[in-house]
Amino acid sequence: MKRYVLDSYALLAYCEGEEGAATVAELFKKALDNTAEIFLCIVNWGEMYYIALREGDEDKAELYSTTIAKYPITIVHADRELTVQAARYKASCTISYAGAFAAALAKLRKAELVTGDREFKQVEREIKVKWID
Repeated sequence: MKRYVLDSYALLAYCEGEEGAATVAELFKKALDNTAEIFLCIVNWGEMYYIALREGDEDKAELYSTTIAKYPITIVHADRELTVQAARYKASCTISYAGAFAAALAKLRKAELVTGDREFKQVEREIKVKWID
């Protein structure tokens, strides 16, 4: 079964109907059909939530949260192993801290990272990236 990790870019593209939303929707369909697994680090969920709060308000953040909760996405909490791997990415790349968690989760779960954020070009030598734009 194919495995995917979403970053906040992918989540926001889907929730806001931006470029790449159709690709994310197709992955959700695969997950609903039990032909793919989708993972999301709680740090990236929080990043999506704060961006929705900052750009909108509590209602927008809750709408995005509710929308994402409708899909079979496994939320992964940041344990020591994940945090250490994220710290390694952050120390060796010019990647955001939240982005480092998405990359770390993709590496540890042997999954493809779903994003449109070009900062992840730096980690393509270690993880596979599915570009949505």
